[in-house]
Amino acid sequence: MSKMEPKIHILYPFTEGPWGGGNQFLKSLREYFKKNHLYSDNSEDANVILFNSHHYLDEVCTIKRKYPDKILIHRVDGPILLVRGNDRTTDKIVFQFNNFLADGTVFQSKWSKEKNHEMGFKKSRYGTIIMNAPDPEIFNSKGKRPFNRNKVRLIATSWSGNPRKGFDIYKYLDENLDFNRYEMTFVGNSPMEFKNIKWIKPVPSQELAEILKDHDIYITGSRNDPCSNSLIEALHCGLPAMVINSGGHPEIISGAGELFYHEKDVLNAIDKVANNYEYYQSQINLPTIDEVGKKYLRFAETIHNDFLSGDYHPKRVNFLDNIKFNLRMRFIK
Repeated sequence: MSKMEPKIHILYPFTEGPWGGGNQFLKSLREYFKKNHLYSDNSEDANVILFNSHHYLDEVCTIKRKYPDKILIHRVDGPILLVRGNDRTTDKIVFQFNNFLADGTVFQSKWSKEKNHEMGFKKSRYGTIIMNAPDPEIFNSKGKRPFNRNKVRLIATSWSGNPRKGFDIYKYLDENLDFNRYEMTFVGNSPMEFKNIKWIKPVPSQELAEILKDHDIYITGSRNDPCSNSLIEALHCGLPAMVINSGGHPEIISGAGELFYHEKDVLNAIDKVANNYEYYQSQINLPTIDEVGKKYLRFAETIHNDFLSGDYHPKRVNFLDNIKFNLRMRFIK
């Protein structure tokens, strides 16, 4: 059979309005596929199904049983234990589903790939690393506020109130940042009140982008974040970043910002970026959603064309797999 571009369906519980980074990225990826006439609105008509982490795993099993020749690509997060700090069970379920059902695996960062493998994730025949990207119609640097070094504006965002999202760092800044030189805004959900930091509750993406472009430097203290969409959105809006040396943050910022390690060095790092602002801003260099979408497409094509040529046979679900999956699903429903 001749090579062909496969139709792709994203199996994910999409949510409108302010929500987590994975939801926002997958919506942008879906729009890329639709724009290029590569998307199927249902799994029945698709050649390739992209599913995410631990979401809709029962539906994934149903699809694999009903359509054994469909290619299943698994976008892996986490490890969730390191992100949340308390969830080894979900990681085990994700690992098992990937091993028995997924034909291909997409990791979002080198850090995520390495940590998942360290925790027991088995290597796939087809595996790749693809960074996320935002909607360019929303997150871009058009109309960004000019930099004023006399009053530098910092911003942090998080839709999750999990303490591991960096709130110890934000509390420290709330109490120790020089607010004569700096302003700071936090957008999202917080488990704590701020005395000096301006707090804005979660807003839609369009409004968030405008708020980001009204600031100068993005800061995140989130730990073990595999590929922070919030950080990526800020960089696409033209903000160099201050990031804790954890998770996929160093891979994302590359030279477009500074790393810090704990509370004691965060203030010096902020000053360094502020004092060399134009240089750090000039180092922002991230893939667009078109570039990211093409990588997903090429990866899907590789597996699908190997199947068409007879070089690869999609995984099958057997009776014992069904029993294991049904038992494990009870823990995450």
